Amino acid sequence: MRTQDFDYELPPELIAQRPLPDRAASRMLAVRRADGSAEHRHARDLPAFLNKGDLLVVNDTRVIPARLLGRRADTGGRVELLLVRETRADDSATGNAPGPAANAHRFAAEWEALYGASGKARPGLRLTLEEGALAAEILAATAGRVQVRLEGDEPISTLLERVGRTPLPPYIARAEDENDGTDRARYQTVYARAPGAVAAPTAGLHLDEALLAALAEAGIATAAVTLHVGPGTFRPVKADRIEDHVMEAERYVVSDETVAAINDARDRGGRVVAVGSTAVRTLETAAARRGFLVAGAAESELFIRPPFRFRIVDALLTNFHLPRSTLLMMVAAFLGAQPDGAYADSAGRRRLLDLYAEAVRQRYRFFSYGDCMLIL
Repeated sequence: MRTQDFDYELPPELIAQRPLPDRAASRMLAVRRADGSAEHRHARDLPAFLNKGDLLVVNDTRVIPARLLGRRADTGGRVELLLVRETRADDSATGNAPGPAANAHRFAAEWEALYGASGKARPGLRLTLEEGALAAEILAATAGRVQVRLEGDEPISTLLERVGRTPLPPYIARAEDENDGTDRARYQTVYARAPGAVAAPTAGLHLDEALLAALAEAGIATAAVTLHVGPGTFRPVKADRIEDHVMEAERYVVSDETVAAINDARDRGGRVVAVGSTAVRTLETAAARRGFLVAGAAESELFIRPPFRFRIVDALLTNFHLPRSTLLMMVAAFLGAQPDGAYADSAGRRRLLDLYAEAVRQRYRFFSYGDCMLIL
């Protein structure tokens, strides 16, 4: 398939810049694949579309404050880091910090990061980040990415929680002094537990404690997987053919308890309802190797695109995604999938574009802080 086949027109004013005050007040376009029907509801109406015995599977990754601003030591020029993956955990270091802190007791960790600055990164380049709270040294540099050693007077994870900035997507365009505040809480699911993501599993942003309680009251249990969302999840596909796109690896964990909950729900005739594309990719990756769901920790490089046979997920709650994104292609694959595993070629993509056009007409809010779609 061609990447341009997953393009659509979106008025810029429909890109949500802030979360709604009430998470569950987001609009929800509920779609039934069996008969093609669609209706306009709200996230708080989710229990009305699910059945007793269904199982909601969420991604419990926690977004870390992974964005750091600072200056180059050589030129004083501004620099920005977006931490992507920790490659060496916090340890103690002495005598490695520049300036007055040299020879003091220090903590250090190494990270892979996206690098943004007017000048190129190079090994040995030192940085001062967040007004001196962190010192950094570039260990290796490739196009747009660096391996960086972070140092500070406290454990690096502690410093990041204190001085790091919420890594909002670039399409949320606000003044720098507006970019934290409520984002610390709202660009995070209410059930976030395992730190490691640099982007939120955004479908889960619509669920609050009251809605989760209402689902439980209706006999709909919840289980969790963990996939640490990286920037590659949201990166537009640049290849002309979608088959030529390569996904970036993302770490995931599926517990024995979650496997048991899914098997139990299936045995009782319940559906597995994935909250977000990251939950889908985790479950389908964990099932792909053997044909059935297996617990464990590994990395996912699975690119779900039409046609695709879904082995685990029966229903999906998802946001409205960027044009030409892998997330959009996953939704097209899900819309085109049939209960017997067959796939009607192009049907899912055509249905997807029709639904997105309807969402635009109805002035839905798009992307991370936007509204959602439920596909049954």
